[in-house]
Amino acid sequence: MMRLHLHLLSDSTGETLENIAKAALAQFDDVETLRHFWPMVRSEAHLERILQEIAQNPGLVIFTLVNNDIRRTLESRCRAMGLPAIAPLDPVSHALSNLLGQEAKARPGRQHTLDAAYFARVDAIQFTMAHDDGIGAEDWEECDIVLAGVSRSSKTPTSIYLANRGYKTANIPIVIESPPPPQLFNLRHPLVVGLTTSADRLVQIRRNRLLSLNQSPETAYVDQDSVQREIAYARRMFSDNGWPVIDVTRRSIEETAAAIIQLCNERTLQRGSEA
Repeated sequence: MMRLHLHLLSDSTGETLENIAKAALAQFDDVETLRHFWPMVRSEAHLERILQEIAQNPGLVIFTLVNNDIRRTLESRCRAMGLPAIAPLDPVSHALSNLLGQEAKARPGRQHTLDAAYFARVDAIQFTMAHDDGIGAEDWEECDIVLAGVSRSSKTPTSIYLANRGYKTANIPIVIESPPPPQLFNLRHPLVVGLTTSADRLVQIRRNRLLSLNQSPETAYVDQDSVQREIAYARRMFSDNGWPVIDVTRRSIEETAAAIIQLCNERTLQRGSEA
């Protein structure tokens, strides 16, 4: 097991930088990564304190800094220490600058501008939180997406992730003993997507859930045959209504959401071609 000190410096929230580092590190095995996260680096004094920490814990330095003076200081000091310092967004910015014929604006955090898209995303998050677990069926026509699936099939976390991408999302559990309200079967605007998973995985997740709540793990909720009947019931409903289905058994929340967004894009293109 190798140990790596990873220093992430950003003049904004650092969200982009963290995602880049995470994606790159996922390609390597047997590495213990000690992350040092430094957001909102906008002064030489702040940088000086960080450089002291880097000197004490040498490793890879990755940064997104638009201030040229701060960048030059960081790069020169890292060279003096014999440490690599990488600006991963530089190639993209340079390519855009050449294609667009203009210099990039050196304004940190510009992607977080409080514009119309930002407020639409906030609205989507608020809507989604208010329409979790079957609540507010009378508003479902306002949704972009409605997720349906048996209990513990990742509906809520997927809905929240989609909301953060700007999609108003509601979700409803499919329960044999309590059929969904009629509104679900008459929706026109939202894309209804069925989420399913394997019975084995679902039983395991439900058992862990019950144990975390100090409840008995021996109920029909985790009975293998009962769970298989639930899944079959939900699948028949999805098929009968022609809803697309995504199996989340081996998908992360991000992968499930990406598949749903792709379905939305395809639906939009199809409707546009039919107009």
